[in-house]
Amino acid sequence: DRGELLVVSGLGSATYDCAAAGDDDRNFYLWGAMGGSVMVALGLALAQPDHPVAAITGDGEMLMGLGSLATVGVQASANLSIIVLDNERYGETGMQRSATAYGVDLTEIARGCGIADARTVDTMDGVAALAGDIQSSAGTLFATIRVSRAEAERVLPTRDGAVLRERFRAAVLGQAG
Repeated sequence: DRGELLVVSGLGSATYDCAAAGDDDRNFYLWGAMGGSVMVALGLALAQPDHPVAAITGDGEMLMGLGSLATVGVQASANLSIIVLDNERYGETGMQRSATAYGVDLTEIARGCGIADARTVDTMDGVAALAGDIQSSAGTLFATIRVSRAEAERVLPTRDGAVLRERFRAAVLGQAG
């Protein structure tokens, strides 16, 4: 039950997983904009303060965009959640180990950037609690969710950027063009 949640998904598995969970006009799939999902979601959260916004991305993309966490921490948007699906691998380039496999702790980095509600989730009960917190958060929320390295079947939404932009605009603003 996503309510009014707006979703910006990152490269690869994050997009496949969002589409598999239910393609929705309020999902904005970035596809190849690696490292950009958190900043796009922050801009959206600031522009749409009455909507909860979630950036859903992978550990590889988050590692590429670590500087974005400092900006998020400074902006302290009350309606932004950052969800990192961490399988400790770069899934789009051959499953090489990412830095999180060697001990880099994205949750601690988020805390260090000023995001007070930063947590690591490794159980389904934790995922259920997180889902409720996304809807009711009173501040920026960051969660690293430990996920399996097994490849799931891919659900691919459209890759047409113009179509994605227009359907998202219509869903959020009630207008196209």
